[in-house]
Amino acid sequence: MKVGIIGAGPAGLACGAALASKGVEVEIFESAPEVGGMTKSFELWGQQVDLGPHRFFSANQEVNRFWSHFTGKDYVMVDRLTRIYYQKKFFLYPVKAMNALTNLGFFAAAQCVFSYMAAQLKPKGQEQNFEEWVSRRFGYKLYSIFFKTYSERLWGIPCTELDADFARQRIKGLNMWEVIRDAIFGGGSKRHKTLLDRFAYPQNGAGEPYEKMADYIREHGGKIHLSTPVKRIVTEGLKATAIELEDGTVKELDQIVSTAPFTDMLMSIPALDSRIHKIASEMIYRNTTLVYLRVEDSTLFKDNWLYIHDPSVQVGRITNFRNWSPFMLHGSKDSILALEYWSSDDDKMWHMTDEEMIELAREDILRTGLVRKGTVKEGHIERLHRSYPVYNSGYGKKVEELQNAADRLENICFIGRNGSFKYNNQDHSLLMGIYAAKNILAGYKKYDLWKVNTDGEYQEGAKQTMKSEK
Repeated sequence: MKVGIIGAGPAGLACGAALASKGVEVEIFESAPEVGGMTKSFELWGQQVDLGPHRFFSANQEVNRFWSHFTGKDYVMVDRLTRIYYQKKFFLYPVKAMNALTNLGFFAAAQCVFSYMAAQLKPKGQEQNFEEWVSRRFGYKLYSIFFKTYSERLWGIPCTELDADFARQRIKGLNMWEVIRDAIFGGGSKRHKTLLDRFAYPQNGAGEPYEKMADYIREHGGKIHLSTPVKRIVTEGLKATAIELEDGTVKELDQIVSTAPFTDMLMSIPALDSRIHKIASEMIYRNTTLVYLRVEDSTLFKDNWLYIHDPSVQVGRITNFRNWSPFMLHGSKDSILALEYWSSDDDKMWHMTDEEMIELAREDILRTGLVRKGTVKEGHIERLHRSYPVYNSGYGKKVEELQNAADRLENICFIGRNGSFKYNNQDHSLLMGIYAAKNILAGYKKYDLWKVNTDGEYQEGAKQTMKSEK
């Protein structure tokens, strides 16, 4: 059996490694010149950095064992510190009562409490959008301070047009009573999994285990073709038989696993009807521009990353790579910051030159007051096309229809964040890759891949609950 995998990110590499371990002939086709996808690490100004912040945690033991196999002992435990930067003040996340009270002031804090109480008195109903979902659980005042600005900057649409599904996936299980409990009593083992205080992190960057996965695949006879974009999936009716590369080369395959943008791949299949093509063309993605700044200062903020809720700047999140693994610094006294900017294909920002983006980032970081004037020495740009699938209103029914169309196809499955149009974390994508490999080896749909990252608990903390089906 010969399996072709489109994409060498976490999902594709996990699938490839799991198959290669069983003697399956694997070929991976990656459009970028290196492996790792959005979790790759690279050298910059004598240090190692990632494509933004990437932490790993999973209570799923199968995912843990898989990740640990390729990380070995080459990891460090990082004490998580991520705060919200609002009105030039640091708000602890999760919220601590005295910190919030001191920063907001008594009057604003009281408004938040009364706003929350008012929300609880409203008749219960089904929340249709992100704003309704969050306001119902936190009150409008807290929502407007800690959710609205950041979310609209990230997604590029009003929170009233962002589907409530996004909140259910990313904030589920976290509510005001939990915040108060954690603030007063310090939380405990049942605390929401996005608030974990420590996480495992590879010594030399988030991309290190994925580089090892690629080496493992090659050592077991697999092939990884870099700088090799895939143009389309070749089908005979609804049966996938091959992939066509951008240079026109056709590779015949027994099974295909795609982590490429789900919508693009479906649109490349002529056997799917025009309605499916139309729905796929309407799905929205957001892009990320990462601006790295070298700062001559080793004493900047101690956070792993900061969420920026300042309407006077355009940056949404700032990562300080000095606060991850000491092995990445290579003795340098400089700090490298990664400033994240989000845009759509037709936004002016996505088409700005490197020089324009670096200047924007330089102005933003100085305006925040997080660095001293004269310490920013140079910049570097990384652009991530289609880094976030957008959960705009009504997206769920559209995705379900696309999934049903995909299930009609033979010899192909779709996994990963872009591959399934699902806002996955690392552990979600790894689990999808592992399950895809098991389905291929079993010869039938043993695991429903669409169910990954849709269960009632946050996947990082959930037990494996998906049942096999034949």
